Amino acid sequence: MPDNTSSLSYIIKTRRTTKPPMMNGKKIPDEQIWQLLQLADWAPTHANTEPWRFVVYADPKVFCAEHAELYRDKTPAQDFMQFNYEKLLHMGDKASHVIIGIMQRGPLSKIPVLEEIAATACAMQNILLGATELGIASYWGSGGMAYKPEMKEFLNLKGEDVVMGILYLGYTDSQSTGERTIPLDKKVKWIG
Repeated sequence: MPDNTSSLSYIIKTRRTTKPPMMNGKKIPDEQIWQLLQLADWAPTHANTEPWRFVVYADPKVFCAEHAELYRDKTPAQDFMQFNYEKLLHMGDKASHVIIGIMQRGPLSKIPVLEEIAATACAMQNILLGATELGIASYWGSGGMAYKPEMKEFLNLKGEDVVMGILYLGYTDSQSTGERTIPLDKKVKWIG
């Protein structure tokens, strides 16, 4: 009898978001992170532009310190909140790795930017699905400075390049559960 826990359908349906503070600090072998990046590399891509790029932090505390300092340095004094600084600083305390997903715009300007963003999002989803298969918890973060011009500058990105988000990976002692709240038939218009 086939192992249903490794079927694609099972993996898709059981992938859940686990916030980094719910992770337990156990280290993921770097080889498994490379396996996830190899899965990302098989995302669909128009004209084989392969626009996804990744910055991997094997020590999340390094990224979190840089992220928090970027927030402190680039946030106007009247908008700065110590709580947000502390949250960014300690976001990855229990994570194993942080991966920043980037859409790098290539020279084929005939390819719509939206398609390059979608391809990179698919690559990042491949990482999340692969993580689920390996029993690794994941969180796709978009807070803090993630989408701000200062993060693009910090990462030395060019004009049309886009930070897609920050993936926190680790292990957890408790599994998140989830459900869909809007029935599928309310999200689909079937013609014919």
